[in-house]
Amino acid sequence: MRGTSKASHDAVLRGFDPVATAAGEDGITIAQHLFMVVDALDTSGSLRRAMTDPARPGTDKASLVAQLFGSLDQRAVDTVKEFAEARWSEEQDLAESIEDAGEMALFAYSDNAGTLQRVEDELFRVERILEGNRDLLTAMSNRSATKDQRLGLLEDTLGGKLHPTTAALLERVVGVPRARRLVPAIKLLLEQAAQRRGRTVASVTAATELSAAQRERLASILAKAYGREIQINVAVDPEVLGGIRVQVGSEVVDGTIFNKLDDARRRLVG
Repeated sequence: MRGTSKASHDAVLRGFDPVATAAGEDGITIAQHLFMVVDALDTSGSLRRAMTDPARPGTDKASLVAQLFGSLDQRAVDTVKEFAEARWSEEQDLAESIEDAGEMALFAYSDNAGTLQRVEDELFRVERILEGNRDLLTAMSNRSATKDQRLGLLEDTLGGKLHPTTAALLERVVGVPRARRLVPAIKLLLEQAAQRRGRTVASVTAATELSAAQRERLASILAKAYGREIQINVAVDPEVLGGIRVQVGSEVVDGTIFNKLDDARRRLVG
């Protein structure tokens, strides 16, 4: 998403953030209702066109939202109206932005409840499980399977083990993947959770688990380098042999023995 759509997305979400923060437990309901609007847009090309038509007055589009979705939570309806009144470069950007608002509502609820750190930890563990089990990832990402089949697999694998916010977020990306791939979608959720806590995510791969002291030391080093708090998520991969690989956003620092050996091999071959 970029250009006009990005500006609209960011402006509406800035206004929605305090609404989501003040909603408390209602954040769950608001998220569910926003997701219902996304599903309606995804299944109706005519509705997408009507709500993103730049030639149609914003007041008309807001009236359409009230007509179609007026029975939903008023805070969700008002937010969708604001999205509809904005301008969009691509039709699909509207639904994507409303999806982001739903996720924001869930994170705000968890933040208010003091459980956001737990949610973030659980999302990271699920990501590692999926990346370590290709058969499970393939089955849970199978677009040929029905929504109920994918959600059934999620329940069989993790049911009863997750915080309700974590479960709601995963049920969304597994049950209604839209154009998203599962692991990258979970990584984006992790980034959103960290951002809500005022942190940036550093994905660390090491041959063995890092101690608490090592994590604190690495977080301190990265915080000084980036000028902000860093959330360390560590994945253990024995194949790296030694050292660590750190990724912050698009920046990667690879100090693993495996990478050094691979560099040496390439130099010899070249």
